[in-house]
Amino acid sequence: MNAPSIVKRLLRPLTRIPWIASWRRARRVTADAMSVANSWTEADDAMLRFYRQFLKPGDVCFDVGANIGNRVKIFVKLGARVVAVEPQKECAAELRRWYGGSGIVVVEKALGESKGRAELLTSNFHMVSSLSPDWIQATKESGRFAQHNWQAAGSVEVATMDDLIAIHGAPRFAKIDVEGFELNVIKGLSHPVRFLSLEFTPETKKSSIECLERLSQLGRTRFNFSEGESMNMRFAEWLDLEAMRVFIQGLNVANEVWGDIYVSFPDVP
Repeated sequence: MNAPSIVKRLLRPLTRIPWIASWRRARRVTADAMSVANSWTEADDAMLRFYRQFLKPGDVCFDVGANIGNRVKIFVKLGARVVAVEPQKECAAELRRWYGGSGIVVVEKALGESKGRAELLTSNFHMVSSLSPDWIQATKESGRFAQHNWQAAGSVEVATMDDLIAIHGAPRFAKIDVEGFELNVIKGLSHPVRFLSLEFTPETKKSSIECLERLSQLGRTRFNFSEGESMNMRFAEWLDLEAMRVFIQGLNVANEVWGDIYVSFPDVP
């Protein structure tokens, strides 16, 4: 073992001290946010083309689980009026820092079924912090995020989708990416919006199906799926609820398919 490796091994226990872990995490959030904001890649071009089917200049867009702005910068580029919802204070601060001048609204809260407070579990990898202990347990057991750890960060304020709509108007598109808390967010929505997306991981497909069933109670729905970060729709024709339910039930941890479910309410103007 070489000298740098020995030093790292000796210092590793120190990284578990809470204030040191928080400092390291904050540094990573800042570095990641700076990298996202100051670069434009082929992947960004692909996202721009993909999301253009949902948004045009002036449309309201909700980014629920905005994190450090990977999608915010795309929505801003499309000319949307962005409401970025992010309960992690370090991530919310970076959103204000890098995109505040673009006129976006940063809501430093979580969304859920009703107003109140909820326990936020922050991860050493900020993109997988969550309000869902069940999701954390399931993804650790499957091995998807076994290398990460979480700790209670205290309670955060919770609002609802309906609250946001009352203030900012109905979004043309809402991206919901909240690490297993999607059903709670959907339960706080009582009216259909034109388009929305829901993060999907096979460990919690039962919850995903419940989301689709609940959304279908709000109006006529059609569904599609985009695998991983492909920025391509799986189906040329959007599916009805039963067809989408069958597709989702066929996905499992073994085939490692993850991505986003897209929902359309065709009757919403």
